[in-house]
Amino acid sequence: MYELHLHLDGSLRPSTVLQLAQLQSDVDPKINAENIARRLTVPDSCTSLTAYLDCFSLPLQLLQTEEALERAVYELAEDLFHEGLTYAELRFAPAPLTHQGLSQKAVTIAAVQGARKAMQKYPDIRIGLILCCMRGKNLKKENTETIKTAAMLRGDIVCGIDLAGAEAIFPTADYADLFRLAASLDIPFTIHAGEAAGPDSIRTALSFGAKRIGHGVRAIEDPSLIEELIKKGTTLEVCLKSNFDTHCFASEKEHPIRRLFDAGVKVTLNSDNRTVSGTCLANEIRIAKEMFGFTDTEIMQMQEYAREAAFNPIVRP
Repeated sequence: MYELHLHLDGSLRPSTVLQLAQLQSDVDPKINAENIARRLTVPDSCTSLTAYLDCFSLPLQLLQTEEALERAVYELAEDLFHEGLTYAELRFAPAPLTHQGLSQKAVTIAAVQGARKAMQKYPDIRIGLILCCMRGKNLKKENTETIKTAAMLRGDIVCGIDLAGAEAIFPTADYADLFRLAASLDIPFTIHAGEAAGPDSIRTALSFGAKRIGHGVRAIEDPSLIEELIKKGTTLEVCLKSNFDTHCFASEKEHPIRRLFDAGVKVTLNSDNRTVSGTCLANEIRIAKEMFGFTDTEIMQMQEYAREAAFNPIVRP
């Protein structure tokens, strides 16, 4: 099984977060085994992507050391292996993890070490790492460094870049220079688009040269964009449970995954943030079957789309 869209900082084991929190004096001392889940899991009151992103503040505070980063990647890879995955691309932004003195290069190397350690113990799973640039004010320097770090360390584990963050506040169009740089360095990239913003965000990502789109579900609002996605063979990294959590659509049943798939768009299933959304790939598949009527054959077709779209050439056909 293959998964392409999975955030490291949104998928930490609560027990590990608690242990890491107890090691840091500047973390809220009121955090304990009883309330840790509430700090990491999206509340029922969440109404938007911006509110959803609040769940990442504690993990980002804790993933500031090489030991914590290596452990987090190793444990996530271990969990995925035990759930039957054979390939997963984990993504994270190195820049916010440098507040205690690490460089982005050191952050990434620690993550690579965690992935390599996991693959040595569990040789039936392959792990790729995608480095995320972040939407926000005055982040061009940090994002440029992220792209250069990806270019420097790209290989059998570091395999691409992404743009993540508050899409509704910071438009995709603002990041044209970054993706010109990525294209010049021949780094594969996906872009979060069409989640909190509409079809124009997806069109912009495609104009940059994105081969995959993170979410992309609001393409359903523009039939000509759907045709473009099909013509270009663009893969959508769809994450059902997190889309429900951020209220991308007025109701869960209005989610367009079935319409996009039936139209011929290359749709894949992904968990996005296992801990924040309380999900996993098996749960995403269950939702797709029970709520949208996908068959086992159609699930396997989506898995094939994921294999074909993998940034790591080791697993591609």
